[in-house]
Amino acid sequence: MSDAFKDREKAAEAKWAHDEETRFKVNARRNKLLGLWAAGEMGVTGPAADEYAKEVVKADFEEEGTEDVVRKVLKDFQAKGMTLSDHAIRKRLEELQAVAVEQIVKDGK
Repeated sequence: MSDAFKDREKAAEAKWAHDEETRFKVNARRNKLLGLWAAGEMGVTGPAADEYAKEVVKADFEEEGTEDVVRKVLKDFQAKGMTLSDHAIRKRLEELQAVAVEQIVKDGK
């Protein structure tokens, strides 16, 4: 009987690890998509847009949640003289969350 409990525990741990990995990948993809969108809004294209998207992904490691990402994009918009609200950025982030989930599931990554 104890083998069954050990197997169940291992299965639960494996599922938790998989779920956490998927959540990380979805958030990273969402942040990359946000970075690419923001770059486009600021007129940044090509390799510079890709580099900016990487900066947005890295910004998410500053603190728990999305505040650090929103703050970075908002600050960068303001530096370019753009008046986009943090609400608009958060709304775009929510929209891109669904896109990121679709892409991760489709890619199987």
